[in-house]
Amino acid sequence: MQKTQQFVPDKNNILQASENIRDMAHVTPVMTCRTLNDMAGRNLYFKMENFQKAGAFKYRGALHAVKTLRDIPAVAAHSSGNHAQALALAARQRGIPAYLVMPKGSTPAKVAAVRSYGGTVIPCENTLESREQTLLKVLEDTGSAFIHPYDDGRTISGQATCAREFIEQAGDLDVIVTPLGGGGLLSGTALSAYYFGKYIRVVGAEPAGADDGYRSFVSGTLVTDLKPDTIADGLRTRLSELTFSIIRNYVHEVVTVSEEEIIEAMRLMWERMKVVIEPSAAVPVAAMVFRKAKCSGTNVGIIVSGGNADLTSLPWKGAPSGASYN
Repeated sequence: MQKTQQFVPDKNNILQASENIRDMAHVTPVMTCRTLNDMAGRNLYFKMENFQKAGAFKYRGALHAVKTLRDIPAVAAHSSGNHAQALALAARQRGIPAYLVMPKGSTPAKVAAVRSYGGTVIPCENTLESREQTLLKVLEDTGSAFIHPYDDGRTISGQATCAREFIEQAGDLDVIVTPLGGGGLLSGTALSAYYFGKYIRVVGAEPAGADDGYRSFVSGTLVTDLKPDTIADGLRTRLSELTFSIIRNYVHEVVTVSEEEIIEAMRLMWERMKVVIEPSAAVPVAAMVFRKAKCSGTNVGIIVSGGNADLTSLPWKGAPSGASYN
């Protein structure tokens, strides 16, 4: 596999990424909801990356990485959806092709969106090994630059701009919670909290059915035997050595939530805040609403990572169980 840029971003890297994407990425809003505050017992501030271009925070990292490249014929990556969409859009804006290797189990809406942004979709089997082998052939055939969705300092620098922006908007946050899949967003968030925040504690939230990050964090050793079983399709991947090293040094807590809690949190956001979010984005919401995190603090920021939900297959029927609406 073609090598990525393996470095831990510093303060200057994040500032440079912020400047690099400033003219194209949205400054997404911060929202609140009294009902969810009451359920969580804290003041929750939601950073709405579902309103970002391509529908997710991934656009930040993809855009920054593409804009740093010079003299390339094309870009390529493997992704279950959001990184693929973001990279396809960033490449189109750069005027170059994008080749995206996507598992056959990817959400149809995400595949369609990649194609609508001009990306070429190459299907593969639903395993990390198949993704990597298929991508290797694409790289050899096209001469593309590989833009990894999270195992690359450039991508992490771009993702870090979200939390930096969030801290400027929301003020004195005590805690920031993000979803945890490959670790790009959590890593970037933790670095921005360290460089730009004031004693902000950082929490990663993960599906119990894809808990390699939790097990890695607790054991102190990178866990690679992941067989994900979760509705949160954007989190069905595992940490890299790079993201794990950042998480181990800068993140304070990792928690898990059940499938039922993810679905209930997703529905709460749709019903109470009137916003479309995808299951992966509901994971940190569930962590706070169902009080899984031990980190103390009154003001909690939640990065709502994306809104690319499959509207033809919503995961609930009838009223959610256990939710108390006021």
